[in-house]
Amino acid sequence: MPDSLIASDITAYLEQHQRKSLLRFITCGSVDDGKSTLIGRLLYDSRAIFADQLSALEADSKRVGTQGQNIDFALLVDGLAAEREQGITIDVAYRFFATEKRKFIVADTPGHEQYTRNMVTGASTADAAVILIDARKGVLTQTRRHSFLVHLLRLRHVVLALNKMDLVGYDQSVFDTIVADYRAFATAIGITDFTAIPISGFVGDNIASRSEATPWYAGPTLIEHLETIDVETDVAQARAFRLPVQWVNRPDLDFRGFSGLIASGSVKPGDAVRILPSGRTSTVGRIVTMDGDVPEAVAGQSVTLTLTDEVDCSRGDVIATADNPPQVADQFQATIVWMAETPLLPGRSYWLKLGTQTVAATVQAPRHAIDVNTLAELSVKTLALNDIGVAEVYTDRDLVFEPFSEGADLGGFILIDRATNATVAAGMLHFALRRAQNVHWQAIDITRAAHAAQKGQTPRLLWFTGLSGSGKSTIANLVEKKLYALGRHSFLLDGDNVRHGLNKDLGFTDADRVENIRRIGEVAKLMTDAGLIVLTAFISPFRAEREMVRAMLPEEFVEIFVDTPLAEAEARDVKGLYAKARAGKIANFTGISSAYEAPERPDIRIDTLRESPEAAAERIVEHIMGVWSPDL
Repeated sequence: MPDSLIASDITAYLEQHQRKSLLRFITCGSVDDGKSTLIGRLLYDSRAIFADQLSALEADSKRVGTQGQNIDFALLVDGLAAEREQGITIDVAYRFFATEKRKFIVADTPGHEQYTRNMVTGASTADAAVILIDARKGVLTQTRRHSFLVHLLRLRHVVLALNKMDLVGYDQSVFDTIVADYRAFATAIGITDFTAIPISGFVGDNIASRSEATPWYAGPTLIEHLETIDVETDVAQARAFRLPVQWVNRPDLDFRGFSGLIASGSVKPGDAVRILPSGRTSTVGRIVTMDGDVPEAVAGQSVTLTLTDEVDCSRGDVIATADNPPQVADQFQATIVWMAETPLLPGRSYWLKLGTQTVAATVQAPRHAIDVNTLAELSVKTLALNDIGVAEVYTDRDLVFEPFSEGADLGGFILIDRATNATVAAGMLHFALRRAQNVHWQAIDITRAAHAAQKGQTPRLLWFTGLSGSGKSTIANLVEKKLYALGRHSFLLDGDNVRHGLNKDLGFTDADRVENIRRIGEVAKLMTDAGLIVLTAFISPFRAEREMVRAMLPEEFVEIFVDTPLAEAEARDVKGLYAKARAGKIANFTGISSAYEAPERPDIRIDTLRESPEAAAERIVEHIMGVWSPDL
């Protein structure tokens, strides 16, 4: 039956719920430990199921349930067809319910190892974790994995729910033995405190009411305990003030405010604040909300701040208390949970999103990966799906951050593939590297504009890409000869030549190819700073790395695709490389055993089957003459 207040005074009912605190928690553990059943029971016992849902549940339980003719509460949560067919959880399912004292959002996370990334997703916004253990099986591998992730993600409240106690006769010795086993593991990974509760999700023991079947247990029921947990927002309010700016609110010429969700602390008009990463200071003028100005705002509120000074502040900046600001750096050590099918490519540029900040970032080869079963540190060169590792992360500009241990808002990040926009990893920043604090840009008097003016030209980077044998070097060499004849200052970087010196330590694995192009991009950038027209002839097989170089030099970069079919390039085989690759004597050869990702929208495309190298070079020079300056 619904709450009687709903029928008598719906407004009062809604106001009553609005004042309640909200706890977010996850259920996790191994496969078939009963996570979905437990959540279904929570929904049922808290009267969060409508009559028509209950009727549908009863029908579905008889048709596809796993409890015979009884209600299968797991079906309330397992909504995907594949989940119902296999009786497992695949995706994260979020459900809302409420009690007299509190509102809850619970995330049912998968137990299978292959869906660990989904568990991380659910835990990323949670205040607490309910780790289930099947009383018949005890502590399993996935129990340890999920417990390690819970600790890694700094969930402060852990509940150990020993489920299916009805199937072991409510034996206290079984309960005590499993709790002791779990405590030994939990202590080893750093979980110093947890609450153990014997339950039965199917029968309902110790879920919403105490069970007579466990007279030896004197602790709270699961719901009673969840009602007493401190929510993260309460904890955040005690920390220093932080407001990541989401957007600059400028409705008219007379108002300029900075809007965002307060991540931690509190703020009042008149408070001294610091804008990071610039470091400029100001004072809060007004705190504006949908309901008008307020005298104070705290963590968890979305507000717009006005400042008494005209300071530069935009999306991605952080407004913080002036005397205790967060840190700023561009090199970090972090723990990374890899969530993509394709492994990490060290050196590849990814988008790093932390709060409202988005920057380009590269991840170095991992220092080690962590075996969550033994807690051993493993030597690895990359991270694959569901791997957890520690690595250094470099960003292309300063990032405002705090260690993840001090808060997820400025310490937790995700990595995004720049080509597909898919989230590939979640990470936790630990600290800035010392060299990030000690190495600074040196101011120089002769600027890149001065160098270019001295040479009477606009610097450019002509990036020739194509298969081995396509004719990149030949055409690039002809273009440079023509530029030289015109009196232009240029330099040609050829792939083979560079590998004799600067990149002689690199092989031809995907990771080495990424690093090869990263180094060339940095060298080319220095050369354009000197005012030169730089030509590079490299296979550069991956779009992501070509886009990385374009991002370094967005105005100067000209992508030239020397388009030669594989069969034609192989027929030429000037260096005999294709024959060796076909014979298995060369590994990771582009076009044979390693992929080439052709440009989708090159600035210039050269069809070598229809156009001679001389004609192609002439067209490239004509193109850049028209694009750059009339006198080139």
